[in-house]
Amino acid sequence: MCTVTFAPRKTGYALAMNRDEQLTRPVAKPPARKLLKGGPAIYPSEPGGGTWISVNGRGICLTLINWYAIPARVRENPLTRGRVIKAARSADSRQFVDGVLGELPLSRMNPFRLIGFFPGVKKITEWQWNLRQLVSKNHEWTLSQWVSSGFDEPTAQRVRTATFREAQQQPGVGTLPWLRQLHRSHLPAIGPFSVCMHRPDAKTVSYTEVVVAGKEATMRYQAGPPCEAGEIA
Repeated sequence: MCTVTFAPRKTGYALAMNRDEQLTRPVAKPPARKLLKGGPAIYPSEPGGGTWISVNGRGICLTLINWYAIPARVRENPLTRGRVIKAARSADSRQFVDGVLGELPLSRMNPFRLIGFFPGVKKITEWQWNLRQLVSKNHEWTLSQWVSSGFDEPTAQRVRTATFREAQQQPGVGTLPWLRQLHRSHLPAIGPFSVCMHRPDAKTVSYTEVVVAGKEATMRYQAGPPCEAGEIA
């Protein structure tokens, strides 16, 4: 259950991600900078060490959303999908990610969509795992959004896409204030389908923002629903 919004810039991009989870899920750790063999990377962490978003020193950002539209599930001893980005976080290319995915035990992971943003070539690649096969597809370097929902994914996709399109009629499209306002949105009504999601058993539990400008990458993070947080630092 997540919403990812991407906005290209002349020398990089800005990206925002709402993470929606069950209220019973353990609280995640805020982003930390890690020095890896392939260079530095910044990412928040699950208590078990996995993550759902990262950006590295090359400006390559990886985000992972669960793919609820695919009903198939691992029947015994599933592995957390949080280890996917952790394994690929030092990526220097789309081919690097291909290699990482080829070595992971995907048959023990439930369906997911991994979206990678590669500023060096100005391309977006999405890897889709449906428990039977892994498919990759390329997207243009344009304003884009991805949605997942464990409640009713087709409806969430339709409603949030409508909100996304309406937001594009507002001034400042693609700026950080615009992204933050979109990810605080309760349109058309506060509930399971709004971008800032609220249900009795689940809600948006964090907001993560990535900005890449030239060779500099930053990540900002706020725990809790964006609608309840103050201005992000």
